[in-house]
Amino acid sequence: MSEQLLDMTNPRLEAPYDRRALEALMGRFGSPLVMVDCDVVRAQFHALQRALPGVDLHYALKPLPERCVVTALKDIGGFFDLATTGEVELVRRAGVDPRRCIHTHPIKRDGDIRDAIRFGVRTFVVDNPDELGKFVRHRARAEVLLRVSFRNPAAAADLSRKFGCDPESVPAMLDLARRLGVKVVGLSFHVGSQSPDSQMHVQAIEACNELIVAAREAGHPLSVLDIGGGFPVEYQTPQMPIDDFCAPIRTALAALPRGLRLIAEPGRFIVAPAGTSLSTVVGRALRDGVWWFYLDDGLYGSYNGQMYDHADYVIRPLRDDGSRVKAVLAGPTCDSIDVVREGIELPLLEIGDVIVGRTMGAYTSSSATDFNFIRRAKVVAVNEFLASAHDE
Repeated sequence: MSEQLLDMTNPRLEAPYDRRALEALMGRFGSPLVMVDCDVVRAQFHALQRALPGVDLHYALKPLPERCVVTALKDIGGFFDLATTGEVELVRRAGVDPRRCIHTHPIKRDGDIRDAIRFGVRTFVVDNPDELGKFVRHRARAEVLLRVSFRNPAAAADLSRKFGCDPESVPAMLDLARRLGVKVVGLSFHVGSQSPDSQMHVQAIEACNELIVAAREAGHPLSVLDIGGGFPVEYQTPQMPIDDFCAPIRTALAALPRGLRLIAEPGRFIVAPAGTSLSTVVGRALRDGVWWFYLDDGLYGSYNGQMYDHADYVIRPLRDDGSRVKAVLAGPTCDSIDVVREGIELPLLEIGDVIVGRTMGAYTSSSATDFNFIRRAKVVAVNEFLASAHDE
């Protein structure tokens, strides 16, 4: 992990952050940085908790697998959604109770299963007969959820394309599990990321309601429904407030059979607003009447989400004198595609100026590379440091 933890105790400084505070932060830790505000992590968790009362929120580690985030959520009663042995190790080192974890990768090596079981995880996800078969040898210590596919073309990332069985396959999967002696305790789904509304969540819940009722009538006592993640955050496109987004979901959940344990797997919603990217102009050139400003972070680093995650980050210069020139922001590698933003207007930046990227906590540092041997941004858990620097 690249995380650097600042152990301080004063209230944080509200964003947008003070210029002197950010300059002090970069003076201490260098550039580029992704700073993570755990006050925002906690606030996002509580907001979703209020919007989905009675649902256990399992933070999906993959968008920001940092110990500071795990610790912040552990301390306020959060649950965790794991998908790899590395994520198992992270929560283990953070002192998380394994009973608060589920393992939701539908396709796993036997070593992945064994590592999770050794830690103490008992609930896993499968979506096909071969995967069910992997649990025969672990059936005394593991139980599974069947992941069901509900395609969602309106989502920025349709996660039911790669994973999930057809709803019509559920009865046969339940019968196979019974023959194999593998315990199925419920269903799960994920309707995709950054949906414009919760219509597909509602449709999936209603379909799973029918499947659960039919399964119980057939002698399969399902007791869990995992509604996945995909709760949207605002980049440059406005999104509806989370309470409004979840209102139809609450109505659909209220119609489910009593006694079901309800689970969700939020990732982006919890951490995206908590992350701020800081990068530095390391070079500039005037090309065909347009100023190119070269940063020490780019598409192979923290801004990779613009290519792989459909993200459109809000980017601002830290120093702004009001003047404007036609500009391009380029990344630091030798690759011509490493361009962060084109067709924008910025002040005439100088070498050493800082660019700030907002809402960059999810799928940025976690999926960055060291391409061209250019080091990726350091992750800094920061709250009170900014307020302290502001007061100096």
